[in-house]
Formats: sequence, structure tokens, C-alpha cells
Amino acid sequence: AYRRDLVAEVQAACASNDVVVVGMGLNQFPRKARQMLDANGTPYKYLSYGNYFSEWRPRTALKMWTGWPTFPMIFVKGVLIGGANDLQLLIKNGELARMVP
Repeated sequence: AYRRDLVAEVQAACASNDVVVVGMGLNQFPRKARQMLDANGTPYKYLSYGNYFSEWRPRTALKMWTGWPTFPMIFVKGVLIGGANDLQLLIKNGELARMVP
């Protein structure tokens, strides 16, 4: 129940968007993921929660909910696929295009 509102916000974004990127400021990997999606022409919803110096408690709730320890958290069709490196592999092997036509 910790920070249920934040988890509900991410769940709602996943329900209404094929691709959701959850990130934070001052972190290069959420930016890298967004740049890859932009270059690929894949629409997405971006949610940002603080940076290394702020809002770490809310981000902890997301880590507890997903079991994923780092940012970004990338969801495709409501399923957590991992981070920026995982996204890069999906784009490279054409799997993302099959998942999100």
C-alpha cells in the first residue's frame, strides 16, 4: 500500500499507452531510452519522478512494485520489459515492432 497513488498512476499510463517509460532526471538511461524510441518512431508516455537528489522515496515504491532496481522502467503493453539496454535489444532484433505494430 506504500505510495499506492504513484503505482496507480503508472498502471493507468500503461493501460492507456502501448509504451511507457518511467524515469528520473539527471539519469542518462531514461534519456537514452526516449531517444531510441523517438528514432524508431515509437510513440510512448514518459513519467519522470525526481532525480538523484529528490523523490527517492516515491521511486522506492516503484522498485518494490516492479522488482526492477533501476531506471528507466520500460513497459510495453503493460509488461515490464526492463531498462534501456533491454529496449535497445528489442529494437535491434525487431521484436518491439512485433509487439507494438
